[in-house]
Amino acid sequence: MKILAISDEESKYLWEYFDKDKLKDIDLIISCGDLEPGYLSFLVTLCSAPVLYVHGNHDEKYDSKPPEGCICIEDRIYVYKGVRILGLGGSMRYSRGKYQYTEWQMKQRAAKLRLQLFRKRGFDILVTHAPAYELNDGRDLPHQGFQVFRKLIEKYRPKFFLHGHVHLTYGRGHKRYDKYCDTHIINVYERCVFEFEDENPPDSLSAP
Repeated sequence: MKILAISDEESKYLWEYFDKDKLKDIDLIISCGDLEPGYLSFLVTLCSAPVLYVHGNHDEKYDSKPPEGCICIEDRIYVYKGVRILGLGGSMRYSRGKYQYTEWQMKQRAAKLRLQLFRKRGFDILVTHAPAYELNDGRDLPHQGFQVFRKLIEKYRPKFFLHGHVHLTYGRGHKRYDKYCDTHIINVYERCVFEFEDENPPDSLSAP
């Protein structure tokens, strides 16, 4: 399965210079948040692949204008062609934003998923906006990752962990790719494409 993952900044390559052939081989699109709802609606309209999303910390506009034709996977395990995808959006709380959470609040969200995790026997892809704690996150509070994401990775060993929030343009040496336990971690800032079945994702990451 070829997956296009996007986050934080609309890709001019896709939006302003769109060509259907650029997405002809894409099986699934996953948004990790902080993108204009119209951008997601545009992609789902002109591509045959479904678009899944979680909220970023700046996505309160989704409440009044959600992306049309797209699927919100917040706080649930969504199964697509046998692939179990768990969504937990938002960032560390640093102001009064709706999609900001303390560590305790994010732990509570994860705890409410226990029944789903039991029934689905875990998950294959973890989709979040913020990174995991000390896994390519920032040391400032707004960009600090969640410890509970590390615990989910350690316990369920998903194949992939997708996040955004930490822009690769920040100049802090943040990486596109990392690995923790058995999980391949991808910072999907702007866009990247990967094969779910590929056992060597660092070599398969690309822009569409």
